[in-house]
Amino acid sequence: MNKKFWISNVLLEEGFIYDNKEVGGTKTGTYHLFIEDGKIIKIQKGDLPKDDNTILDAKGLLALPSFIEKHIHLDKGHFGGPWKASTSFHSVAQRIKEEEEFLPKFLPITRERAEKLLELITSNGVTHARVQCNVDPVVGLGNLERVIEALENYKDKLTYELVAFPQHGLLRSNSAPIMREAMRNGVNVVGGLDPATIDNDIEKSLHTMMDMAVEFNSDVDIHIHDGGKLGMYTINRLAQIVEEAKWQGRVNVSHAYCMGDSPLEEVKDLADRLASLNMSIATTVPIDLPAPPLPLLHQRGVKVYVVNDNINDHWSPFGTGDMLQKASRLAERFGFIDEYSLTRALGFATNGVTPLDEEGNQAWPKVGDDANIVFTEASCSAEAVARRTKKNAVMFKGKIVSGKL
Repeated sequence: MNKKFWISNVLLEEGFIYDNKEVGGTKTGTYHLFIEDGKIIKIQKGDLPKDDNTILDAKGLLALPSFIEKHIHLDKGHFGGPWKASTSFHSVAQRIKEEEEFLPKFLPITRERAEKLLELITSNGVTHARVQCNVDPVVGLGNLERVIEALENYKDKLTYELVAFPQHGLLRSNSAPIMREAMRNGVNVVGGLDPATIDNDIEKSLHTMMDMAVEFNSDVDIHIHDGGKLGMYTINRLAQIVEEAKWQGRVNVSHAYCMGDSPLEEVKDLADRLASLNMSIATTVPIDLPAPPLPLLHQRGVKVYVVNDNINDHWSPFGTGDMLQKASRLAERFGFIDEYSLTRALGFATNGVTPLDEEGNQAWPKVGDDANIVFTEASCSAEAVARRTKKNAVMFKGKIVSGKL
């Protein structure tokens, strides 16, 4: 594709339409975008300028900011191969035992399966992913090496960050040495897992993880499945350690089921603490487990991401790879049924970027933004979320990487 070109007849949101002081609709207009060197250089209405540049006709498709996937496992997947359902779930420890048995046999197809998942999520509009990758004594850096190969083969479709994830327990499997080796080999996020029920030592597990993050000047992504008082205590203790280490803005808690089955006042207090430390939450918005109260967390200033996590692997046979579907599930799960709320739901899948800000002012796209765009058959973002509309084309840094215009 040419480095300079026009995208004509693009539908962009312009503002809210009010009905009795409530948002009753979204006003849109047709625009032309000039793209140069992967960035949006001009945004204009009216007649398309007559110049020698190539023109791609969007034919009235709605432009949305591309999606950010903040938690996905590319290794250990059945997707892309023969159908295989998961075995009955009994415990996280049981799943870990299963992994220890099949991971070495899986290595020859790990890169191929990772690429199938990358094709799935990029075709659905993801242009950045935080990738969780097993680092453990069972396969060493085997998974990591193969996932990096897959990601490098897709670097023209998305950017990524890598989490060294001690799936078998940081302490339980003595994974700290191999984790440090991973951090010296291009990984940029330290992972953690259930310090109480998997590592059986909250203090040592959290401190080992945080010490490693400080050593490598790395962000942290810890998976906490434990519910109730145990999970709440673990996150509170983590928050204290984050504050002591001055690691504000660099720690994410994935899952946090405990925030969905604990007293509301306790959840509010924890949410305020997370917000003060700029700690984020990533959730699949589960329907079979307690989901963190995302509207409450968002209202109290906690950064929240909806994520896919795993897609048809030995943990779960489900998953679509579609971030728009995840935003839609959030909206459905928490009663986001009005026009305004549906427009806000989109932001949970785009790192907070929405076409209109909370007051209805145009917020995206702006001149100078990367040309990372999803073109969809919708009249507005609210419709796109509610109806999970078709994505006709995905653009990454000014290049069509899926579909066509």
